[in-house]
Amino acid sequence: AGQRALLDARVLIVGAGGLGSPAALYLAAAGVGTIGIVDGDVVDESNLHRQVLHASDRVGDRKVDSAERTLRALNPDTRVVTHDERLDAASADRLLAGYDVIVDGTDSLEARYVINDAAVRLGATVVHGSVHRWDGQVTAFAPAGPCYRCLHPVPPPADLAPDCTVAGVVGVVPGIVGMLQATEALKVLLGVGEPLIGRILVVDALGATFDEIRVDQHPECPACGRGQR
Repeated sequence: AGQRALLDARVLIVGAGGLGSPAALYLAAAGVGTIGIVDGDVVDESNLHRQVLHASDRVGDRKVDSAERTLRALNPDTRVVTHDERLDAASADRLLAGYDVIVDGTDSLEARYVINDAAVRLGATVVHGSVHRWDGQVTAFAPAGPCYRCLHPVPPPADLAPDCTVAGVVGVVPGIVGMLQATEALKVLLGVGEPLIGRILVVDALGATFDEIRVDQHPECPACGRGQR
């Protein structure tokens, strides 16, 4: 019954990079029937230490094409829907519509807020991941809250939240976080276990520790607060 449910499931992965790569691989291997991939970039050699969907012989290829090639080879029964574009406020509702779970594998603050707001409007669950050097975080945002804006109401200054191209990241860390994102997506799709809704799992790879932070819904949240329901 669980495998049939996964075959009927639809998961959108935003970003075919360090987080989206392991998440996509494990969701396809688990038997998710439809996986959408959103990414407007091309494969770059400098990213291959963490973007394991791709290979050195595909440098310069569109990431969505490389991702589709890898996932189809892994599981021919998985339907891969590619979107060779960047997600923004104008395209978010169109791209997220019809998917049960959104895996947020972006490293753009702007995209995270756009994904969050669209998912709340559309009633989809977002599995969020982020990485920084040797550290990572994983959580899940349900449509009824708490959501990303409950955690971060407004974006922080850019210098306080640099992306991987600036701050750097050890390649195995997005691998760990991406696999945890796949785990959370499977739990949500199957309705089992305790998803990380209202909880952030903090990964410290240097210390080999996992910690948890509770997140409460903010009643005045502009996305999921009581005034928006």
